[in-house]
Amino acid sequence: MKKYILFLDLINEEKLILEYINYHKEIPLAIKKSIFDSGIISMEIYRFCDRLAMEIIANEDFSFEHKNYLDTNNSHVIAWEKLMSTYQKNIPGAPENVKWVLAENIFKL
Repeated sequence: MKKYILFLDLINEEKLILEYINYHKEIPLAIKKSIFDSGIISMEIYRFCDRLAMEIIANEDFSFEHKNYLDTNNSHVIAWEKLMSTYQKNIPGAPENVKWVLAENIFKL
């Protein structure tokens, strides 16, 4: 299995943050299916203020390139991402138009 940690910032307005959280209480089935179809086994999102951390556990065949290909050809994912982008902003230091930024593992015990 593969494990990834990604970061993203939300627009720092409490009303918007609560809306974002509510959307994630029960994501649409089409979005859930797209996540599993890409090879992701589990996904969790954690929040501190306006910063999010996502943990992805995926199978050995998973790649972000393949997931991106699947996502760009899925109208449900495109609509979901458009909606979510109204709550999200680029994390400082991230390339332009990159929302979720992959973290580098620097320590393991």
